[in-house]
Amino acid sequence: MQHQLEIGVDTFGDVTVDENGQANSDAQVIREVVAEGVLADSVGLDFIGIGEHHRADFAVSAPEIVMAAIAARTERIHVGSAVTVLSSDDPVRVYQRFATVDAISGGRAEVILGRGSFTESFPLFGYDLDRYEELFSDKIDLFSVLRREGPIEWAGTTRAPIHGLEVHPRTESGSLTTWVGVGGSPESVVRAAHYGLPLMLAIIGGDSARFRPYVDLYHRALDEFGQPRLPVGVHSPGHVAPTDEEAREELWPHFRESRNRIGAERGWGPTSRDEFERLAGPTGALYVGSPETVARKIADTARTLELTRFDLKYSNGTLPHAAKSRSIELMGTQVRPLVDELLADDLVPAR
Repeated sequence: MQHQLEIGVDTFGDVTVDENGQANSDAQVIREVVAEGVLADSVGLDFIGIGEHHRADFAVSAPEIVMAAIAARTERIHVGSAVTVLSSDDPVRVYQRFATVDAISGGRAEVILGRGSFTESFPLFGYDLDRYEELFSDKIDLFSVLRREGPIEWAGTTRAPIHGLEVHPRTESGSLTTWVGVGGSPESVVRAAHYGLPLMLAIIGGDSARFRPYVDLYHRALDEFGQPRLPVGVHSPGHVAPTDEEAREELWPHFRESRNRIGAERGWGPTSRDEFERLAGPTGALYVGSPETVARKIADTARTLELTRFDLKYSNGTLPHAAKSRSIELMGTQVRPLVDELLADDLVPAR
């Protein structure tokens, strides 16, 4: 069946708690993520994205290995990153790792390139944060050359040039499916258009409609660069349960814990239930509620932003594996069909 809107899920591998409220080991969380990917495939979702972080509250620092484990146990779902922090990595090794996952999965690997909202990887791998913009600009330029899968002729400012060498393995399709993840930078939107790459908008706060100018900018830039119309996706957090009340009560304490921990690092004040309810409202960036509520909100966002894909970040702080698994199951069995029905008469582009 051809769906008008691809529906996926994302996780950062947030460290969860067990039934006694005790933190699980990183190893246990990674095994849970693999099981969640297998479940997402079984209920008909289109994509699972695995985030990359290098800090104690997230268990996944090498998403490609987790992706490979999911790919080996699934048949249809696409597996990718959410996002790959290209600025603090080697583009050649990134391409090789994802091409390897593409081989294991039979062509289902995708990479979402970004600069990341956390900076722990920069000192960890020896990169200067003063070169934050330069590193991403230079490395995405090299990555665009690697996607051609031929002899490389490239020179930049952040690493040695490459002349006449080739990168292996190559993908069977001839290039790796690549997106650019954007959190609110117009320059990144234009950069995605320049390289002819699909755009993934990370909307984690405020009204999703405020990102419409970024979509319009992307379309204008594609036209100016002579590129065809390309997919636009959204990544936003949320949680699905049988009723609105159950979903919100289940998510709230874990949302609060994560938001306050990260907010304290960034100088934000503590969150409140009022803030949570605003985010969970009809126009907020938190897709939480019953399947009907979440489906209507996804459909509204898809119409407003002319989306090709919507990915729900189903992991939220210490939210337990069982709750996340039920959310994934409801996304596939109930939310997906409802979204298809709601968009049946719309002209949402299909990939």
